[in-house]
Amino acid sequence: MIKIGSRLIGDGQPTYVVAEMAWSHDGSVDKAKVIVDGAADAGADAINLHLTDLPSYMVPFYGAGPGRVSGSQEQLEVYKYLDNINLSFDDIEGLIAYAQGKGLAVSTMCNDMESAIFATEKVNPDILMLHPSCVGDEMLLRKVASKGKPLVLYVGGLLLGEAEQAVLWAKEEGNDQVILQHGFQSYPTAIEDNNLRYIETLKRLFGLPVAFGDHTDGGDPMAVIVPIMGVAMGANVIEKHITPDRDAKGEDYESALGPKEFKMFVDQLRQAEQTMGSPNWRPLSERERNYRSVVRKRAVAKENITAGSILTRENITFKRCDIGFMPEEISGLFGNVAAGEDLAENTPIVWERLK
Repeated sequence: MIKIGSRLIGDGQPTYVVAEMAWSHDGSVDKAKVIVDGAADAGADAINLHLTDLPSYMVPFYGAGPGRVSGSQEQLEVYKYLDNINLSFDDIEGLIAYAQGKGLAVSTMCNDMESAIFATEKVNPDILMLHPSCVGDEMLLRKVASKGKPLVLYVGGLLLGEAEQAVLWAKEEGNDQVILQHGFQSYPTAIEDNNLRYIETLKRLFGLPVAFGDHTDGGDPMAVIVPIMGVAMGANVIEKHITPDRDAKGEDYESALGPKEFKMFVDQLRQAEQTMGSPNWRPLSERERNYRSVVRKRAVAKENITAGSILTRENITFKRCDIGFMPEEISGLFGNVAAGEDLAENTPIVWERLK
């Protein structure tokens, strides 16, 4: 079980909801604050911010094309495009304080060593996170793991052995607060690529809490259904992209929900949790007891029974009725009690009519 603030993360605990800001702020602190406000108003538990020192993260000639940035921008030189919308560390520091002031925990995705140093030595995020591009970077992983904070290792697109190595490095740094995150971004990710059953496999193989980073098309009704299915498949954490305005088609908008839709998503997820309930045995609820009382069949006279006649399985039947013995209550009375009065067909069998 992992603790983030006052919240426990693990089986049997409420789903931890992370609003993923990514680059949807488009380089604007004001937009970023709109996103934070939307996440807080929706009832998210945390918001994830990307920390990037771009020269340390990618080469200037990193190629353009599909799968690197949003589809509307994929023809651009990625480095220049991201450099233009990247928030400074000072901006991020202000946003962390702003988000925490709104009651949100803060997760920081550290994309390079400079960002990791900033996150672990300058600010105090509640969660540290590594993108799949960084999970194999041993020095970077050990740096963020050594802080001892909850650490999300995003393993989408990684081989099982690579995930295992990353967990081992974290444990060697004394960090047992590891969460594995399943899922990947394809701007947006196709429904058939979500592979939600793999969540259960990761939990079984590693014995760790598992998050699901959902990247379903934000304009598709499945954008709400898929992450809720992830919860049903055992995800302890759900990460969902949020954007200030989907219609603006800013960076990362494809898999993001607007603030209003994000609130609806969180509300529906919480209702789904209530619907799923617990696998553990428990006493019947008051509503279940009422239902049982209304619908179960009860013992009634199958035919006219004269006073003094012994009750048997042959002269008693079971029908839905408001009063009378239930089948398990009367079975031991057959052959042992008699009618204390004449009983017409369909008369409920109750103690007051027996002797």
